[in-house]
Amino acid sequence: MSDYLPELTRRIEAAKAAVLAETGLLHREFGRAESRWKGDGTRVTAVDIAISENIFRSLRSKFPGDQMFSEELPEGEGPVPVTSRFGWVLDPIDGTNNFALGIPYCAISLALIVHGEPVYGVVYDLGRRVLMHGGPGFGMFDGERPAHVSEEKPNPDSLIGFHSPNDKALAPAANAVIAHFKIRGLGSATLHLAYVAAGLFGGAVDFNLKIWDLAAAIPLCRAAGGEVIFMNGAQLPMTVFDLNMRKIIYVAGSPAMAARLAGLIGAA
Repeated sequence: MSDYLPELTRRIEAAKAAVLAETGLLHREFGRAESRWKGDGTRVTAVDIAISENIFRSLRSKFPGDQMFSEELPEGEGPVPVTSRFGWVLDPIDGTNNFALGIPYCAISLALIVHGEPVYGVVYDLGRRVLMHGGPGFGMFDGERPAHVSEEKPNPDSLIGFHSPNDKALAPAANAVIAHFKIRGLGSATLHLAYVAAGLFGGAVDFNLKIWDLAAAIPLCRAAGGEVIFMNGAQLPMTVFDLNMRKIIYVAGSPAMAARLAGLIGAA
């Protein structure tokens, strides 16, 4: 990536500015925005759409050749191939249920990808009013604070960001995690993994995700010394963006924690 570091740097600064420009709208409509349920059973508000449009308008004005992928602004029908060197994956509000109900665990989540690989993430944490950002080679920052994953050895008091599986066939794997750690379910997969990167959680496990839920937080975790392990097949580099993709199962944490979580799930 050193061959195009100036191009990365320009995009990173533009990404942070574009996300910060939407925080006023996010706070103003928090707990107030009307919502509806989509066909896939997820909630959406007009704020999700507005943030997607605003961020992509800002980025396109500077980088017209980049591809833009959002959960809320699909480009045509069916899977969209990733064809450009640079691209963006946006979840305008990760945790829309929380946002609509006035529960502060929600975030704007924007990933910069290079040939389909997330290389830098920008996550605005509404509840803490903190911009988290970083990527391998750039470091991880929780606001102005350089951050690192927790190096505490896995133990029964370790906090694990966790959402129960929708597929009840995965209940034994979920129960294996519950039996060994303390769990926290915030309703935002982005924040679970971002909090691992910031050293706030010891690890994270999820069974129900799509790539836009994780794309921005993956480079945060990697930059902070953590590992992300996909348990049901390789997900990266992203070769197509597909709103109907299968669910992702993953674990993350320090190398020791990620290995421990993967072992528990794999053995269940």
